[in-house]
Amino acid sequence: MSSRKLILDEKFILNDADLGGRVDLREVFGNDNPIEIEIGCGKGRFLLYVARSMPEHNFLGIEWASKFYKFSADRIRRWNLTNVKLLRTDAREFFIDRLVDETIDTVHVYFPDPWHKKKHRKRRLFVPEFCQALARVLKPAGKVYVSTDYEEYYQMIKENLLSIPELTECAFGSPVGSDVLTNYEDKWRR
Repeated sequence: MSSRKLILDEKFILNDADLGGRVDLREVFGNDNPIEIEIGCGKGRFLLYVARSMPEHNFLGIEWASKFYKFSADRIRRWNLTNVKLLRTDAREFFIDRLVDETIDTVHVYFPDPWHKKKHRKRRLFVPEFCQALARVLKPAGKVYVSTDYEEYYQMIKENLLSIPELTECAFGSPVGSDVLTNYEDKWRR
């Protein structure tokens, strides 16, 4: 069995420490193109395919797991996508504390960790503070796409999102016309 060496290219990777205080992704990308963020991009399947199909948009993938983060960074490098950047950080804290108001067009969150055990549920992404931050950073008429295969978490996500007036028109599922599945969605459907 051969193993392939992962090569990371710094032009695709954002270092959280280098970003400073509040982050304006328009400055990071160096243009005013629409900005879409995928939280928990995993191996990057969805992120890379939509970035390739929409070169007029900027995409930020946020991934905490080092193994998947490195895998995605290597794929971005091999595909030579200039409209994609990756950030390894805690997405919840990044949205709450770091992003500039009304700068994000779309946020994608597919199959977030439901943290099944009651003692771990405080780690879930869609807590009220995150939902408030989401409303703050989205542009007017911004979109949020969310999918989960865990019914109890789905109900919590829906309740927390819809309790914020600016988020009452959230979309649950994938963008209309999107035929790209995340790795987790592919497993779930099978």
